[in-house]
Amino acid sequence: MTIRLSKIYTKVGDRGSTLLATGERVLKSNDRIEAYGTVDELNSFVGVLRDSISDNNSTADLLPLLARVQNELFDVGGELSVPLDVLDTSRQQVIQLTDVERLEREMDAFNEKLPPLENFVLPGGHLANSNAHVVRTVCRRAERAVVRMSEQAAVRDEIRIYLNRLSDWFFVLSRELSRRNGVEEVLWAQNKKI
Repeated sequence: MTIRLSKIYTKVGDRGSTLLATGERVLKSNDRIEAYGTVDELNSFVGVLRDSISDNNSTADLLPLLARVQNELFDVGGELSVPLDVLDTSRQQVIQLTDVERLEREMDAFNEKLPPLENFVLPGGHLANSNAHVVRTVCRRAERAVVRMSEQAAVRDEIRIYLNRLSDWFFVLSRELSRRNGVEEVLWAQNKKI
């Protein structure tokens, strides 16, 4: 299926409302719009992370993983734009528990090469590490937005589970990026003892 967008601006939202995929008009402050808007923001930050590691041979194998996550986040946003009672999972791509299980396997594979955590780590030490932490925190915010939305509208459990696991995945990825770039992790200095 080819989608052609010849005109980007529509002026439909000029008065603070927008259309869901079903054609229903809602305010832009609606929890559903906040949820899929935050997922869209998350996807943008994943793109920044991809770009921050794209020139590094030691991390080139991570680029397809991040591209896959970006496509999955687009699927999440698409699903969130459709009320659950009209969502047709036979026609629309949606996140499955197999996607969550894949994230877990990838985290386990990264963790095999990482030293055990003995303290909390802080973002930093390398741009890619810091970007992964930004993505992790935006992912947590997206998860909170979906939970808030689910108080008003039904959401498949797979989306919440996926976002929860994805934020963990980005935490482990941040550590893996430090390892691959030969950078020591920045540890939390308890009681400000640096």
